[in-house]
Amino acid sequence: MPDENPLLPQIRAALHGVQDPEIHRPITDLGMVDVVTVDDEGHAVVRILLTTGGCPLRDRLRNDVTAAVSVVDGVTRVTVDMGVMDSEQQAALRAMLRGGVPERDIPFAKPTNHTRVLAIASGKGGVGKSSVAVNLALALAAGGKSVGLLDADVYGHSVPDLLGLAEDEGPTALEDVNLLLPVETQGIKVISVGMMKPSRDQVIAWRGPILDRALTQLLADVYWGDLDFLVLDMPPGTGDIAISLGQRLPGAEVIVVTTPQQAATEVAERAGTMAGIMKQRVIGVVENMAYLETTCPHCGESHRVDVFGSGGGLKVSAALTERLGYDVPLLAEIPLETDFRAAGDAGTPLVAVDGTRPSAAAIVGLAQRLIASRKTLVGQQLGVIPVG
Repeated sequence: MPDENPLLPQIRAALHGVQDPEIHRPITDLGMVDVVTVDDEGHAVVRILLTTGGCPLRDRLRNDVTAAVSVVDGVTRVTVDMGVMDSEQQAALRAMLRGGVPERDIPFAKPTNHTRVLAIASGKGGVGKSSVAVNLALALAAGGKSVGLLDADVYGHSVPDLLGLAEDEGPTALEDVNLLLPVETQGIKVISVGMMKPSRDQVIAWRGPILDRALTQLLADVYWGDLDFLVLDMPPGTGDIAISLGQRLPGAEVIVVTTPQQAATEVAERAGTMAGIMKQRVIGVVENMAYLETTCPHCGESHRVDVFGSGGGLKVSAALTERLGYDVPLLAEIPLETDFRAAGDAGTPLVAVDGTRPSAAAIVGLAQRLIASRKTLVGQQLGVIPVG
């Protein structure tokens, strides 16, 4: 075996001084340093394993590693390659960050749990997904059900504002049992990362294992009590959070929110496809801002105006039905209504103010449809292993 290049121990020692910019621990302790080589000319090559391929701080990490290794006497050039941790390496990192303490069970993931988990998803932002989630939760509660609302949109959390929660309103800690009590407001139980920041305008730049850990805690370390429904306001798109929640809650039922125009429907189909990949069942599509009901100044009659086009919800429904191999119906068409937006901005969602208004009535109808239906086990993972 050839002798080890004497520069390697010095390079490893230099790397120990580089901290992950988010976790604030040495990258060597976090298992992020994969391979380190150096040739006879002093060219050092360091391979770093990121926790996620979409890491927003990869350039900063590359610069920090380059700077640390460059000062080692004898190193003439530094190349930093980036890879991504596999699932086993990510699991090992999460275990280390927990300090060896096992994760709590997520009650909603147990086969014996009877709470229906509704994941409100969208392919892109700006389609009104959070407004639909909040109003749907309130409509389910008005229907006599016990409802929890989890704001899983970590980066773009808006649930606290839509419900009119003050900045000092947050979960109550039960220190003895290491649990949090969600905030109860307008008849539902609510939790959001936005409640736990010093100020609402503080930016969150979490990734990979940190995101996964935070979401697991919101599901497992919050005492929700007995719920009939848990509504998840998902982040838009198909990123880390969608994958983590798909893994943690494979039995969740997904509702895809879209608007009529083609730009929204195409990405909405991707969100539904991601749910299918994660073995979650897509139970339907909601078309928001479907049309504008207006009174004609000439004839005095009410007319439907397709501001953003028409047929988007049906298009997504048909595409997902074909792609997933089971019926994915159009559950509701929510009209465009100024008061729907204004009520949310005021922290008093329209469903709670006047459930007879057209947009609110569409969501109330959706809630009644969900209450009347039963969760299907077709296509779901039951955690059962056949024997014999």
